[in-house]
Amino acid sequence: MLVEGWLARAAATQPERVALQTPSGSWSYAQLEAAAHAGAGELAARGAAAGERVGIALAPGLHFAQALHACLLLGAVAVPIDLRLAAPESARIAGGCAFVIEHPLTCEQPPADTRDGRLAGAAHHGFRHDLDAVAAVIHTSGTTAAARPVELTYGNFLWSALGSAVALGLDPGERWLCALPVSHVGGLSILLRSAIYATTAVVHERFDTDRVLASLRADGVTLVSLVATTLDRLLDAGLQRPPALRCALTGGGPVPPALLERAREAGVPVSLTYGLTESCSQATTTPLAEVSAAAASAGPPLFCTRVRIAADSEILLRGPTVAPAASATDGWLHTGDLGGLDESGRLHVSGRKADTIVTGGENVAPAEVEAVLEAHPRVAEAAVVGRPDERWGEAVTAWVRPRDGAALDFAELDAHCSGALAPYKIPKHYTATQRPLPRTPSGKLLRRELR
Repeated sequence: MLVEGWLARAAATQPERVALQTPSGSWSYAQLEAAAHAGAGELAARGAAAGERVGIALAPGLHFAQALHACLLLGAVAVPIDLRLAAPESARIAGGCAFVIEHPLTCEQPPADTRDGRLAGAAHHGFRHDLDAVAAVIHTSGTTAAARPVELTYGNFLWSALGSAVALGLDPGERWLCALPVSHVGGLSILLRSAIYATTAVVHERFDTDRVLASLRADGVTLVSLVATTLDRLLDAGLQRPPALRCALTGGGPVPPALLERAREAGVPVSLTYGLTESCSQATTTPLAEVSAAAASAGPPLFCTRVRIAADSEILLRGPTVAPAASATDGWLHTGDLGGLDESGRLHVSGRKADTIVTGGENVAPAEVEAVLEAHPRVAEAAVVGRPDERWGEAVTAWVRPRDGAALDFAELDAHCSGALAPYKIPKHYTATQRPLPRTPSGKLLRRELR
């Protein structure tokens, strides 16, 4: 199925609206479209063609957005490359690309009579999108293994944007703040959703607490995408009742109930969400009308997304946001995450299947123990893994980082856990650390680095 090109439509209907606002400057939709056409001309001259993979190794901002939309105009497949990766990791991703954009593309359009047939045909492609065609290849976060490439189609991104709008509503003056890596699906989706909606993306190169805090207070931000650690940092820095914020969409891993309560007390509306690369970001999201409710769930499935819980509690997904190659032979995406649905069909995520600790014949979800530990007022963050143990098979082991200036007492933590956890779930070993726990660029715990 062919649909109207997103950028062309946004530029035609809202030419003067700010498409991207960044610390280094802003572009309207008319300017972004002109820059994308100029960039497409350069890519075509370098030999890019529809269906070929083109790596984008640029920092989040105007030039990244130009390169992204230039690829979509050509029908080339955009492959964002995280600049923080080590050289061998970048080389593995770049190895599957026809070439890699490492410097900003030109912003000057070539004369019409100098464009070859390839560019003319490619430019025409940009006015329509084939929903079955691959738009981007995103690499997974790599929390339990090496990062894997996932092919996401135009249809995946479009249905994700529609589902998100149904859950959160759509303000014509939306200003969605992105301080997530655009090399991951959560960040990239903000740029593409904004183009689909013809609204504004406020893009930061990376998460900086002071800069994000200032933006939430002064830039008219209506939506922001966060993970638990970044929400915690903003609250620690004094975030309260941001004037224009409709919702802080928070996911990327478990969000402790104590953190949600802090956010409510600070007047920060939080919508919990669950998703993964293979589902093109959000799969379930707490609707905006329910963000003040006491229950801490990841919400119901997005519009036209189905959720099923397997016999072993694995979360299964199905629907038009799921990458075509990601489904198993039974037609479902097996997420590797564990959870359950409550009586209202809201999803509660309990952890990763691969992270489950088997201790003395009992199963322990690390995320459940981490949430209890992080509810302690002196604990900033916690990570729980299973350590080989002759007696128990695996011993529940916790790494704990205290809040600034706080001292930890492990006996006190034991007593705290005993009020909320079964005895076999209480950590048998603790390690205190002053360093932040290892995480992916998108904020997910890297438990394998703690084993």
